[in-house]
Amino acid sequence: MKLIKEFEITTASRDEIVDITGRIQDWISRTGVQEGTLIIQSMHTTAGITVNENADPDVKTDFLMRLDETFPWNHIKDLHREGNTAAHLKTSTVGHSQTLIITKGKILLGTWQGIYFCEFDGPRTRRCICKLSE
Repeated sequence: MKLIKEFEITTASRDEIVDITGRIQDWISRTGVQEGTLIIQSMHTTAGITVNENADPDVKTDFLMRLDETFPWNHIKDLHREGNTAAHLKTSTVGHSQTLIITKGKILLGTWQGIYFCEFDGPRTRRCICKLSE
């Protein structure tokens, strides 16, 4: 069974946090892997991966609002020609990957945790790659 999987994620706005936990867990279940390590990696410089609370939707709203406050979209001192310096900074802050444990065929997450794809320069069609190691 192939232990590398590419996921396509389509975002609808400039800044968006998409819960990808279920899609990744479904794939892991189909592989039959029971114990191992999962690496999830965004293939973009303006989109990242994080693990955060998945119970209260306000967490996503607050998360994006605070990143915007810290890294405003139009900063007078930004020099990057594309005009998306804020997206690059947000991605570097969040990180482009996460490493998680698989046990008993499930992603080992805390009670309130989910895996999120963080779009900072959308809307776009994006890719993330997952690799399972037994």
